[in-house]
Amino acid sequence: MPTAPTDRAEPDHRPPPPDGSGELDTIEAVAWRRRSNLRVDPDRAIPHDLVERLCRLASWAPNHHKTRPWKFCAVTGSGRTALGAALAQELAGGGEENPAKIAKARMKYTRAPLVLVVASSDGPDEVCTAENRDAVSAAVQNLLLGATASGLASLWSTGAAARSARVAEVCGFDPTDTVVGLVYLGWPIAEANAPVDRPEPFLCVLDEDPSPDPVT
Repeated sequence: MPTAPTDRAEPDHRPPPPDGSGELDTIEAVAWRRRSNLRVDPDRAIPHDLVERLCRLASWAPNHHKTRPWKFCAVTGSGRTALGAALAQELAGGGEENPAKIAKARMKYTRAPLVLVVASSDGPDEVCTAENRDAVSAAVQNLLLGATASGLASLWSTGAAARSARVAEVCGFDPTDTVVGLVYLGWPIAEANAPVDRPEPFLCVLDEDPSPDPVT
């Protein structure tokens, strides 16, 4: 039968110590440093070649059937206010009555110099569509780790914008595409807070056949 650890380690907010395993140490250190951080300089541009490199890194995520479902839209400059206007329009059209919320939506994407909108293409059936989205989620993690390694701060956002047909249209996505997230990217002006809790993950071990003995 599967067995699970009986003692759960207390959360440890320190970086993992190197154990001499080379590349694993490097990946582990970058993953530990990654934080959701929107304390960035909104006016300091990110070079386009770096954005292209991050998108390329994202596209190396595992992908069942090689459908290559990821799509990216880099939103900068006045495009950020256009994206915010699209979201505000969607909220107002959907019955949002709070003017402060609509006004906030109009300007929210100007908080970072670049917002990378990431979408997943539809598949021929429900299973493929779900697997496509899984692959794009893995791609976003690649992107976030690459951003951290390059010195950028990042924040993966979803919410109303990820469900907005108008936002998807402005980004040039197909009507059947699903927006998986809007990733804010920028050069940090302050450190992110330490994680509140990073407990050890659940891990069970199956080292024998759990099925009952066959009837003879």
